Amino acid sequence: MTDLSARDHAAGSVTLLPVNGLPEFRPGDDLAGAIASAAPWLRDGDVVVVTSKVMSKVEGRLVAVPTDPDERDSVRREWVRAEAVRVVAQVGRTLITENKLGIVQAASGIDASNVNGDEIALLPVDPDGSAAALRSALRGLLGVDVAVVVTDTMGRAWRVGQTDAAIGAAGLTVLHRYAGSVDRQGNALVVTEVAVADEIAAAADLVKGKLGAVPVAVVRGLAPVDDGSTARDLARPVEEDLFRLGTAESIAQGRREAVLLRRSVRAFTAEPVDAEAIRHAAGVALTAPAPHHTQPVRFVHVRAMRKALIDAMRAQWEEDLLGDGMSAQAVARRVARGDFLRDAPEIVVPFLVRAGAHAYPDERRSRAERTMFTIAGGAAVQGFLVALAAEGLGSCWVSSTMFCPDVVRSALELPSSWEPLGAVAVGRPVERLEPRTPRGSGEGFLVR
Repeated sequence: MTDLSARDHAAGSVTLLPVNGLPEFRPGDDLAGAIASAAPWLRDGDVVVVTSKVMSKVEGRLVAVPTDPDERDSVRREWVRAEAVRVVAQVGRTLITENKLGIVQAASGIDASNVNGDEIALLPVDPDGSAAALRSALRGLLGVDVAVVVTDTMGRAWRVGQTDAAIGAAGLTVLHRYAGSVDRQGNALVVTEVAVADEIAAAADLVKGKLGAVPVAVVRGLAPVDDGSTARDLARPVEEDLFRLGTAESIAQGRREAVLLRRSVRAFTAEPVDAEAIRHAAGVALTAPAPHHTQPVRFVHVRAMRKALIDAMRAQWEEDLLGDGMSAQAVARRVARGDFLRDAPEIVVPFLVRAGAHAYPDERRSRAERTMFTIAGGAAVQGFLVALAAEGLGSCWVSSTMFCPDVVRSALELPSSWEPLGAVAVGRPVERLEPRTPRGSGEGFLVR
């Protein structure tokens, strides 16, 4: 036999033994006494594996429900939510929850199988404590030092079918960490961790089953080591789980956070940006509302012409500032800000094209028409920035091209009707994008 405290958790061989002859348990029954009577052959080092349903019964975790199927289901769903800390996912009528034990599973672990038709079973309040108490009681009754694992049936992400897993444990190392070990080929193991208690739970179910009225089994040959760990150590914190949300919930969160991810990013990594991601973001932006069924916005991904554009804009800026009476030194400091666009991994210049605008004989309506197109351009630019953030890309919109439209059009060889709407720097952000907190309404939101 192999000691679980050694470098490998495997044993030379194990034996699975069903504990037959156990009664139908009810609240207050002596579980330890029943096991001791049915399995006086228990030895030191055995692992006694008990289905949680038995624990729930003897500990009085049974809830009376109506016998009518619809009413029973309604009451069960109420208890599912009552036992849950939060709903992780909903698939049809099935709720996947994180329960009060920190376990993520279907229906908070509440079960209507192997109980009377007018009952449902909740999980034990403290399965680790139940395992420790049973272990102590068996030691007192039989004089043996055994480990105890309390199990429940669970589904698994990406896998069909259910298997038993440990929700309570005492007297064994529940998790064997291989980090720092070296395999026979000399490869260092870095992150491998084996959930030994879960493996024991699954193995024991091969002789317990679901229909044979065998709720207890013994796994022999492991020689477990008690390191003080419990099944609670197997529950990964939800915030660290890669699958912490269901599909619908992930989509809903993404929708809520999409706009909040957008922020002005000026520090980019050297990692190249996929041009297709920029093209896709532009395509998303072009779904923004527009006047008269027109498409008044164009996005120009500036690549080969970038240096010519930036140099021409810089020259115009210098001329404007010198004309304002600013000193040459001050001008140099001011225009250095334009290097931001020169150094960004990619830049995109949005343009407004007013083709399709209505003509009015009066200035009031003409001004409103111009404003309407301008707002449509802003909506598209915002959509572009949000779509970039959704792709994990940082961006920063700057207004510089709007101050020298003729220079921009000339450098990019574009028609005189194209009105630049600033410029957008694009790249992989140095710091990860995190959604911001929505601002309080304050003066920005009024009700009349």
